[in-house]
Amino acid sequence: MRRAIDDYDMIKDGDIIAVGISGGKDSLALLYALSQYRHFANKDFSLKAITIDMGFGMDYSSIEKFCEEIDVSYIVKKTEISQVLFDIRKESNPCSLCAKMRRGALCELAKEIGCNKVALGHHQEDVIETFFLSLFYEGRLNTFAPVTYLSRTDMFVIRPLIYVPEGDIKGASSRLEFPVVKNLCPMDGVSKRQDMKDFINEKNKGDHHFKTRMMHAIKSGLGPWKTEAEKGQKE
Repeated sequence: MRRAIDDYDMIKDGDIIAVGISGGKDSLALLYALSQYRHFANKDFSLKAITIDMGFGMDYSSIEKFCEEIDVSYIVKKTEISQVLFDIRKESNPCSLCAKMRRGALCELAKEIGCNKVALGHHQEDVIETFFLSLFYEGRLNTFAPVTYLSRTDMFVIRPLIYVPEGDIKGASSRLEFPVVKNLCPMDGVSKRQDMKDFINEKNKGDHHFKTRMMHAIKSGLGPWKTEAEKGQKE
């Protein structure tokens, strides 16, 4: 995580960072890691944890207690996103629209509470999965960037865990007993993203360097993935 933060200059002095908490292991690992990093980082920044309640009836009280223990304020904003997706629009493939609505609500709330950056818990496999989703279903070479500026909300989105394998996060979650909240979304585990996850894991079984090479291809081939040092050399 520290290497990714340095490579892409994700955190600066004075930043107030809202960590998006879904309730899963990835966002909780990010929150915990950043809460520890602030104690010895050579940058003065603060953290707030926020959850967009989709309306599935999930209980976040254990996360509230966890945030108290690591000295991070926590806010839950209730929404009707699940009702819009499943009851009103009756979306058969709601994940893309859901992600946009959730991210929009997340950035708006972050802005309301005085944050200038939102941190999301996307890890290494998320990067590769998104690349293949774009390739197979959109016909283009693309994935999310390590740092994204959203002009509408004047907000930066950062992803400090992009170099971290999912297996490391699973190990940390078990060892540190993160209060993971079960996802009650009916699409959990049956989406196109899950198909990509299965595809990548199957490829990696026969070639243990598959994920490493894919990350190298993404870093060297996609413009937004140039590190701060590489951008400086180019200039």
